[in-house]
Amino acid sequence: MHTGPFDVLIRGAMVFDGAGNPWFLGDVGLKGERIAAVAPAGLLKPEGAREVVEAAGLAVCPGFIDIQSHSITTLMNDGRCVSKLTQGVTTEIMGETWVPAPHGGKCGPLPAAWREKAKGWTRFRHWFDALLEAGVSPNVGSFFAAGTLRSLACGMRMGAPAPDELERMKTLLDEAMADGAFGISYALIYPPDCYVETAEIVEIAKVAARRGGLYITHMRSESDRLLEGVEEALEIGRRAGLPVEIYHLKAAGKANWPKMAQAIARIDAARAEGQDVTACMYPYVASGTGLSTQVPAWAAADDLLFKNVADPQVRPKLRAEMLGRFAGANELGARAEGIMPVGFRLPEHRGYIGKRLSQIAAERGQEWVDAVLDLLASEGHDIFTIFFSMSERNLQLQLRQPWIKVASDAGGTDPARAGGLVHPRGYGTFTRVLGHYARDLGVLSFEEAVRKMSGAVAARLGLADRGILRAGAWADVVLFDPKTVADRATFEEPHRLSVGVQDVWVNGTKVVSNGEHTGAKPGKFVAGPGAEA
Repeated sequence: MHTGPFDVLIRGAMVFDGAGNPWFLGDVGLKGERIAAVAPAGLLKPEGAREVVEAAGLAVCPGFIDIQSHSITTLMNDGRCVSKLTQGVTTEIMGETWVPAPHGGKCGPLPAAWREKAKGWTRFRHWFDALLEAGVSPNVGSFFAAGTLRSLACGMRMGAPAPDELERMKTLLDEAMADGAFGISYALIYPPDCYVETAEIVEIAKVAARRGGLYITHMRSESDRLLEGVEEALEIGRRAGLPVEIYHLKAAGKANWPKMAQAIARIDAARAEGQDVTACMYPYVASGTGLSTQVPAWAAADDLLFKNVADPQVRPKLRAEMLGRFAGANELGARAEGIMPVGFRLPEHRGYIGKRLSQIAAERGQEWVDAVLDLLASEGHDIFTIFFSMSERNLQLQLRQPWIKVASDAGGTDPARAGGLVHPRGYGTFTRVLGHYARDLGVLSFEEAVRKMSGAVAARLGLADRGILRAGAWADVVLFDPKTVADRATFEEPHRLSVGVQDVWVNGTKVVSNGEHTGAKPGKFVAGPGAEA
């Protein structure tokens, strides 16, 4: 056992190790970037320690790993990821719908200061080299987003790839896996991913399988065809020979709520048969994505979405499909009164923020479908929207499943710079699980809550020395008050930081002290199992 002197000694805390073991009163010593020792309380000596933290009544655990982060642009903006670090998130794993490298494929709007720099990113790893050079507070890693991959080879067109295009995708993915990607991600409700047939996904996923990667998926449906979506994910895993991870498992739309028990039963059955499949979730009954999900996917082919929604010749076909397809409830399971668009930029639309689509349409004297098309056409960008469509009962049922992990599906935000409404999950996912669901409702234990946010995620990603409190592991450590830890962000007031997380260390450097971000940026790149030196 390492007896010191330590750089940091945390004394007398409730130790939650991240593996799910019962907590014990203990001391944790940090030396440099690593955990030097974990021992029963009183055994580690404070003499010579640079910092001694008296932690009686507090809990110490591994830093949380967000397997579904959207912090790409926020990390570029200032690197601090304030709303995540103050929840105890020490590692951000990105890549659900797009990645900025290699340059030239589907990409979100990058900050102005990064646009020229990004043009030189010919490899997946170049993005992270630039991020680390600029400095980031959390550790960072990513899956390779199939939307970016396919658009690099095929653009945004519909239809199967030509043989040479398929080979290019395989080569690009193999390079990304060698650069440290954790696997291939498909977001199958968004273009161009939704243009892809199952067989194509299998062929691509086989490349990730060869380097020990995962297939991680936003399934084709989380509402009316939820069970079919689960079956497709399982089929891809079997045929391609790799583990399956399901993003943000949910049953959207009241008519579909009974399907969650069936989806859980199907996943349990697959696991009993020996198939490696798990899932993650966020602890809210509302989802959040673009308003364009209400428009048939073909309208976005060849990057023509905003031209098509404004075209009077195309409008009748769009209207007919939208009205027929949704019959009053969208693919995300929400009716117009449960849809809240919030990402407006035009001054004349700012008054709609916080109102439901049904209210907005009534104010405009329109049907909901015309309001959607007109708002997208006039804004000229996708409008971030919150969809209220899930069941609290299902949410608690899901949290109890041993193969479920917790993820935010959100980016980190600095409330001092934030504007407009966002989903509160970016501020409160992890603290909500600890405070509301573990402490207040007893849906799961603190041990299990911590495991679902740290050790279980690290194991899924093959990160052997993160997500765990043990000697030799990286010193990603969170100290929180189990009596007060809580989320404070709401749908009406989302830019409110969590409370109860006292101190956070990333690679041995304190990034949160007494609940305040220190400004430190000690984050490192974390790589998947197929990475080459």
